[in-house]
Amino acid sequence: MPVIDDDEIAYGRVAGMDISKRDVKVAVRLIENGRVKRLKVRTFATTTPSLLRLRDWLTELDIELVAMESTGVYWKPLFLVLEDQFRCWLLNPRDVKRVPGNKTDVKDAEWIARMAQLGLVTPSFVPDIPVRELRELTRYRSNVVRDRTRAVQRLQDLLESAGIKLSSTVSDITGKSATAMLHAMINDPAGAMSDPRQVADLALVRMRSKLPELTEALTGHFTDHHARLAATMMRQINDLDTLLTDLDQQIDQEIAPFARAVDHLETIPGVSRRAAMIIVSEIGIDMSRFTGTDRLASWAGLSPGNNESAGRHLSTRTRKGNRSLRAVLFQCAKAAARTHSTYLAAKYADLCTRMKPTKALVAISRIILETCHHLIRKDTDYHDLGPTYLNEYRRRDLDKNRIRRARTILETNGYTVTHNDAA
Repeated sequence: MPVIDDDEIAYGRVAGMDISKRDVKVAVRLIENGRVKRLKVRTFATTTPSLLRLRDWLTELDIELVAMESTGVYWKPLFLVLEDQFRCWLLNPRDVKRVPGNKTDVKDAEWIARMAQLGLVTPSFVPDIPVRELRELTRYRSNVVRDRTRAVQRLQDLLESAGIKLSSTVSDITGKSATAMLHAMINDPAGAMSDPRQVADLALVRMRSKLPELTEALTGHFTDHHARLAATMMRQINDLDTLLTDLDQQIDQEIAPFARAVDHLETIPGVSRRAAMIIVSEIGIDMSRFTGTDRLASWAGLSPGNNESAGRHLSTRTRKGNRSLRAVLFQCAKAAARTHSTYLAAKYADLCTRMKPTKALVAISRIILETCHHLIRKDTDYHDLGPTYLNEYRRRDLDKNRIRRARTILETNGYTVTHNDAA
């Protein structure tokens, strides 16, 4: 058995797991007196009864740490079964990648166990169960919103193929006026094409000022075929709207324990209540899980990369990080950049003078994330520094530099300088 320096051992009894859809390979490393006393390898099915037998086996071996690779969604039931009784680490596949060649599931499990035992990997952030459940709801809602966007785009494409330019005249073809017009066209395609002015007359309130443009836009070749297909697409959009309403109700119920944190985040310029809910569902409310704002920003994929070779600094592009969190923060940053008389808008304008707007938005995203960390940890609302803060800060910093340079010159010439703070 190989001898391992005691100083290198972080955990003496470790289980490494390689998970697939059908089974999980488990490699157990037990170290005593600097030697691998036993190396056990077993295979378990991924059904719940089999996972419970796996838990009992690990309990008999008195395992200190369980490490597993985050493979799709297959790790979730295993983590759920084991997290109450063991310290569980979820590892990024990038961090446990083996050298190519001679690769098997068993060897992967052994490698994961070894890496974890020596403390050579950092576990990924896995929030508590209530946060995970909220996260599943918010992520599913985001997917449904994207599905609805695609469905609306398909409806627009269908209308364009029939020569109907409705999307060029109205901002939303699922609005009340546009929906009424579409229903009229679906119910009587021939009549709608013979008298588009009658269809355009269904416009409501402000849309009525565009009647001539609407009449021209609604003139095309909308046939029975287009009517049947458009009706099917509109039913899909209505079903997705109903699903979104149901999800919003579920999220409102699940968010209740975190309502205070959501209220705090909503005070940040550019952060809507829906965005605040998504942020809380991604990072939770226990900020002690992150050693600091730098660690949180790195996990979210909002920190510059550190890539140096042969004394040269190479690409510093940010890594992928948490895509859901990064996406919502980027949207918040764009909204904050459009606000008036706020620190974030002034900061964005300042950053744009020395970098591309996209990079500036990434920087603003990080500022918003760090602010969220502070507000949740301190249990307080956001207090804006104002649009003039940057100029005032630089002016104070410039004054300090001038005083420091003058003092250095005087002391170099033999003078004794006493600074009067009261002055």
